[in-house]
Formats: sequence, structure tokens, C-alpha cells
Amino acid sequence: MLRIPVLVCLLAVACLFLTAEAQAPTAAPAPSAQTFHTFHVLVIGETKGFEHDSVSDTMAAIWKMGHESKLWDAMLRTDTEPITKTDPKARNFKTLNYYDALVFASTTGELDLSDAQKRDMLSFIHDDGKGFVGVHAALDTNYQWPEYGEMIGGYFNEHPWGTFLAPVINEDPSFPAVRHFPKAFVKYDEIYQAKEWSRDKVNVLLSLDPSKLNLSNPRIHRTDHDFAVAWSKMYGKGRVFYSTLGHTKESWDDPDIQKMYFEAIKWTLGLTEGSTASHSAR
Repeated sequence: MLRIPVLVCLLAVACLFLTAEAQAPTAAPAPSAQTFHTFHVLVIGETKGFEHDSVSDTMAAIWKMGHESKLWDAMLRTDTEPITKTDPKARNFKTLNYYDALVFASTTGELDLSDAQKRDMLSFIHDDGKGFVGVHAALDTNYQWPEYGEMIGGYFNEHPWGTFLAPVINEDPSFPAVRHFPKAFVKYDEIYQAKEWSRDKVNVLLSLDPSKLNLSNPRIHRTDHDFAVAWSKMYGKGRVFYSTLGHTKESWDDPDIQKMYFEAIKWTLGLTEGSTASHSAR
């Protein structure tokens, strides 16, 4: 018969063994096929003019959308070096040849793009059929590059009401990026007035309700009182989406805004279908 002290020692050793075994690290599970994202999205947040406080929120939200949905990897850059098709030598960064869509996250002013980079960017969309999403101030960008304005659909021409409770009409409830919105709704945001823009060249998805606006504002320049809030269009083979929504940091905590841009990126990637045909005001 074991003496009591010996028995106690044996029990203590057994407890230590079991505790160590319980605390031993387990092998990490092998990654599944679903871990790897199919698409790659380049997000550019360079600002050469007004710098929006929401740029970081925009970029982070787009990264998170891809990460959580497993649909895309997002590369976040505040410079324009990756906007090229020329492969770098002795450098470890991806070019447009790697990406499937390009997002301008409230970029402003004349971006640092050479003539060759501009040609590569337009070719990426127009010829290669890759996607482009413009967020808010993407319309306040590249005024000295007319082809950019043609690609995105126009240019910023003031925001007559500042940030306000904007009365919005959903003109195309069938489009993936706006079908979650009701026919009429209100969002607290800054709505851009566009110049060198015509609904004949785009599919207006959302617009302001002119019957609920102060049209005596001296900063209103559009005599047709047609203020688009979001649109879709084609640029050659590429799909283009733009929306003025997303000015404030708080807007990126709004599930409606997040869903709009999430579905917009999916659409530009060809994962869903939606019209780009123009129509009259509704």
C-alpha cells in the first residue's frame, strides 16, 4: 500500500500533467478555399485639395467589407504610385495589372499622375473592363484631365445647401446598390451639384427631390434643378459608379451607406447586374 505522502505526490504530478496538456497550444486549422479572396480592390485616398475627415473611415469601411464578406482584398493607399501598368523593378508593390476595381475615396484636386499613369488608368477601365467607384469628393478631382470627367460623369460645382437633411428620391429601385432604399428618404449629408454632367449620359439612381429644396439659394447653378445623388454608367467596357453620399465620418457608420457602396463595388466587379441606361427624371 502506498503511503499517503507518496500518493499525494503522484496525484499532484498527474494534475500538473493534465493542466499542461489542457494548456498546450492546438494546431491552427488549415485554411479553407473560402479564406482566399477572389478579387482585388485598390483604394486611393490621396488629397491635393480639401481633405475630408471621412477619408480614413471610407477606406477602412471598404477594407472591412471585403474582409468580412471574403469577396475582395483591399489595398489602401494615400498615394497614386500603384496606378500604373508598368511593373516595378526591385520593388514589392502591385500595379493595376493585379487589381479588379479602383476606388477613389474622396480624393481631391489634381492627383499625382503622370500622362502615362493617366493612360493606364483609363485603359484599365475602358479597355480591360475593370471597375471604378467614386466616393463623394472623387467628383472634386482632376479638373485638368477632361477624360477623367468623362469617365466619372462630371465635376463638382459647389454644394449649395452644405450638409443638410437631404430629401432623396430612389429613381432605380432595381439597381443592386440602391434597392435597399425606399422610394423617398432623407439622409444627413453633403450633396454635390455637378457640372459638365447630364442624365443623358448616365443612369441616375438617386436624386434630390426639387420640390423639397430651397431653390432660391444663390449657389444653385443648375437651371434644370436636376441634382443627382448617385449614378451608374459604362466607360468603354468598364462599369462606373459614383455617389455624393459619404461626406461625414458618421455616414460611414450608417448601414444604408455601407450597403450602398458594398453593392456598388460588387456591381463594378461584375458580381451582380444593374442598368446603366439613361432615363428622364422620375
